[in-house]
Amino acid sequence: MLHAATDNPHLGQDLLILGVLFVIAYILGRLGKLIGLPSIPVYMLVGLLASPYTGWFPLDFASAQIELIAVFGLVLLLFNLGLEFDQDEFFGNAGKLIVSGGSYILVNMAAGLVFGFLVGWGTREALIIAGITATSSSAIVTKLLIELKRLTNDETPMILGVTVVEDIFIAIYLAIVGVVLSGETEVWPVIGKLAIAFTFILVMFTIARFGGRFVSRLFRTKDDELFTVLFFGLAVAFGGIGEILGVTDAIGAFLIGLVLGATRFRNKIEQIAIPLRDVFGAFFFLNFGLALDATKFGSVLVPVLLAVLMTVVLNVIAGQFVAWLNGLGPQAGINAAVILQNRGEFALILATLSLSAGLNPLIQPFAGLYVLIMAVMGPIVAGRSEQIGAFILRPRRHKPKRVDHPDRPDRTEDEAIALVAGTADDSEGTAPDPDQAAIDRLVEQAMNDQEPPARKREPDY
Repeated sequence: MLHAATDNPHLGQDLLILGVLFVIAYILGRLGKLIGLPSIPVYMLVGLLASPYTGWFPLDFASAQIELIAVFGLVLLLFNLGLEFDQDEFFGNAGKLIVSGGSYILVNMAAGLVFGFLVGWGTREALIIAGITATSSSAIVTKLLIELKRLTNDETPMILGVTVVEDIFIAIYLAIVGVVLSGETEVWPVIGKLAIAFTFILVMFTIARFGGRFVSRLFRTKDDELFTVLFFGLAVAFGGIGEILGVTDAIGAFLIGLVLGATRFRNKIEQIAIPLRDVFGAFFFLNFGLALDATKFGSVLVPVLLAVLMTVVLNVIAGQFVAWLNGLGPQAGINAAVILQNRGEFALILATLSLSAGLNPLIQPFAGLYVLIMAVMGPIVAGRSEQIGAFILRPRRHKPKRVDHPDRPDRTEDEAIALVAGTADDSEGTAPDPDQAAIDRLVEQAMNDQEPPARKREPDY
C-alpha cells in the first residue's frame, strides 16, 4: 500500500476531494429533503459543482478516478431494477398491465421520437431522445410513493403496473439501442445482433420464470460475506456478458437481477443490495455531473424546455387515459401523472451510451439539464397533487335562479328572504299562495346551496 501511494502521489488528494464531495452531497441532500427532492439531482449538482468545465470548485478532481466505480453503480442500478421486478404481478395481470403501461409508453415514445427528429441532431440521436423522454424513473417513483404515504391509494397498483411494463420496455429498448449504436449498417449483421439480443433476453426471462428453485441452490450459504460476493460477482459478470453480446452492460445486469429475484433469497439479496446500489449509484450520478459542461446548457435550453413542456402535457393526458382504463377517477389520474412524469437514471444511462458511441455531444447536456429540471420539479409537484386536483376538480357552486312572475315586480334574493321573515302564517286550511311557495323554495335553495328542486304542482281549489 505504501508503494502504491508513492507511485500515485495524488491519491490522497483525490480521496480527500471525493470525501468532501460526498459530505457536500449529504448536506445538500438533507436540505433537499425539506422540499421533497430525491437524491439523484443532488448528486448531479454536486458533480456539476466539481466539474472541470465550470471552475466553481477550488480543487481539481479527475472523473477518471471513479469511472469504474460509476460503472458498478450503473450495473447495480439495473440489477436492483430486475431484482424488484414483480413477475407474479405481471404474469397474473398481464393483459391489463400491458394495455395500461403500453399505452403510456406509446404516447410518450411516439411524441419523443417526433420531437427528436424535429431537434435535427440525427436519426440515432432522435432514438436516444425518444428513450430519454419516454420512461419514468422507477427509483424516484417508488421513493415518492413511500415518502408521500400513497402505497394504499387506489391508483398505486396502476402506477406500479406502468413501471413494471416500463422495466420490460427498457430491457427491449436497450437491446435495440445497443445494436443501433454499434454502428453496423449492413442489414443481415443488424438482424443477427438483434436475434442474439432477443434470444439472450428470452432465455433469461425463461430462467427467471421457471428456474428459480434451481438457481436458489447456488446461494446455500449462511456466510453473509460470501453471499454478497456471489451476487455482486454475478451482477458484474452478466453486465460484461451483456456488453459482449451487444445488449449493453445495463441490460445484462437487469436480466441477472430478474433471475435472482425469482429465487427464495430475493429478500435477503435486496437487504444487502439496496445500500450497495445507493452508494455505488451515487458515484454514477456524481460522475455524470462531473462530465457535464454547464456552458453548453445555453445551446440546449430551448429544446430542454420544450421537452419538459411536452413531457408534462403528455403525462397529464396519459395519466387520465390510464386512470380511465382502470376505472379510476380524475384525481387518481392527476396523482399518477405527476408521479410518473419524473425522469432520472434511464435518461442518464442513455446519454452515457450515446457519448460512448460518439453521437452528438449535445445529447449529454440535454439529458443532464432535462433530468435536473424534471427530477427537481417532479417531486415538488407530486407532493401537491392532491391540492392541485382539489383546485381543478372542485365542484362549481351554482347561484340560485330568480323566480319571476308576470304579475309581480322582480325581487332580489335578500328582498325575498325579508318578505318571508315579515309575513304571517296563514290559518289552517287556507290555500297556499303560489308566490309564498316560490319564495320558500328560494330560501331553502339559498340555505342549502343546491340546485332548485323541481317545482311541485300547485293544488287546484
